[in-house]
Amino acid sequence: MKSFIVLLSYISALPCGISALKPRDNGAGEIPEWHPPRPNDFRGPCPMMNTLANHGILPRNGRNITREAVIKGMKQGLNFDPALATIMFDQAVIANPEPNATFFTLDHLNRHNVLEHDASLSRTDAFFGSNHVFNQTIFDQTRRYWPEPVITTTHMANAKIARQIDSKAFNPTYRFTDAVEHFSLGEMAAPFIAFGDLENATVNRTLVEYFFQNERLPTELGWRVRDRVVSVKAILRISDMIGSATSLITDSGEGSGGNGMARKLRRGFHAGVRRDL
Repeated sequence: MKSFIVLLSYISALPCGISALKPRDNGAGEIPEWHPPRPNDFRGPCPMMNTLANHGILPRNGRNITREAVIKGMKQGLNFDPALATIMFDQAVIANPEPNATFFTLDHLNRHNVLEHDASLSRTDAFFGSNHVFNQTIFDQTRRYWPEPVITTTHMANAKIARQIDSKAFNPTYRFTDAVEHFSLGEMAAPFIAFGDLENATVNRTLVEYFFQNERLPTELGWRVRDRVVSVKAILRISDMIGSATSLITDSGEGSGGNGMARKLRRGFHAGVRRDL
């Protein structure tokens, strides 16, 4: 998945229920009618940005996305705190090459290795062609790692690892820096933040698949904008959970016997290396 929440990359770099609710008068919850993009509309690598534009929550043409538009759109479509939406805008506007820019377009987000990066969950790497158009084959690879009706942070971490390995193996220009890793963890958290249960860090797989494949909010499936404003704490918690789940190292097992054997093996290995040196 590409740059859904630029905000999440910023925050991550710092030292299952569905909320079925009636529309509220606090600026969140009213979802306009969905329309596919027209031929001259801009769309980018970020499924959620595209989705919000398809609903008219962000400008439908994908152009002139200002700070005010982002704050309003993130509140209306996802119930994000305005301060978080402001951080999101401040990071996204960097993709506009104009100095001192006060807006960005969804086309700006397509610039490779600015915000867009390799090993997307739903797009091909730039080396192989379009880096911003949804690719069903890539997404099918991703959702192989979501084997249950409810996606967990471990499932998402497995999909992330698999896409990176595939990209590294076959893309000769593969690039995935430490900064991209922080950004990527925020992206992996996006479906949980938008559609899932923040307390249990789970999300309905059907909602996520519908969202990716249609670039449409899954209101037809019963989803509604959550009642509670999304906090920094919730985002950090889920990002950290996914990051921890990407480790391929397991513990050494229970009981002192297993741990003692592991220590003996390590001592024997290091002793052998010292002798050889």
